[in-house]
Amino acid sequence: METMETLELRADRNDTDIEIIVRAVYRQVLGNSYLMESDRLLSAESLLKQGQLSVREFVRAIAKSELYSEKFFQNNSQVRFIELNYKHFLGRAPEDESEIAYHVDLYSSQGYGAEIDSYIDSLEYQQNFGENIVPNYRGFKSQVGQKNVGFSRMFQLYRGYANSDSSQGYKQGRLTWEVAKNTASPIHAASSSALAGATSGNRGDIYRLRVMQAASSKTTVVRRITTEILVPFEQLSSKLQQLNRKGNKVMSITLA
Repeated sequence: METMETLELRADRNDTDIEIIVRAVYRQVLGNSYLMESDRLLSAESLLKQGQLSVREFVRAIAKSELYSEKFFQNNSQVRFIELNYKHFLGRAPEDESEIAYHVDLYSSQGYGAEIDSYIDSLEYQQNFGENIVPNYRGFKSQVGQKNVGFSRMFQLYRGYANSDSSQGYKQGRLTWEVAKNTASPIHAASSSALAGATSGNRGDIYRLRVMQAASSKTTVVRRITTEILVPFEQLSSKLQQLNRKGNKVMSITLA
């Protein structure tokens, strides 16, 4: 699993710092889509460099641009668009059907701009990223006030930084059935031998897996047991696949 570095634009920044922030925001908000130089929002970048625009407002400028609309709104279903907005702006997956329904109604009644603003102006955004932290993926860690089911759902949306949200080929929502049924998403293998969200890391790292064991078919007892397992990075992908085949649910993965 990639380490999600927190990047903040500080008051004592230099030109190099600003360029790192700019590229990180583009990567996060555009879902790692390829960006041509001609696509860059040079006016918004200039205002950011001059200190007249915060990182949060730079995020908003990209989100409301024709570029973002073309990549994620015009060519996708509304539910897929909402899923990606949660991922890009809040760093997590939608938790339940009410969150999807809220944004469907919001767009229908107030339009595209209000839909974008609802994430960036939210208390959740401001508490986690404030004015000058680049949004990042939070769904892989337990969050205060959030459901654990969001962890497995984030795996369905996150395919690693080597993958682009605009090139995955998914036009419909990926979480539609899981959200509607209020069930946890299974963790499927990615196209490579590694699982989604666990495609890279550092050798020598040890991960702590919190696992809910599947109920045994040999007993009438339906109570499930939650255990913790320590797994080296080199064995992480194979262990996750093994747990998934047995019907166990991985509730969280953290560095030990």
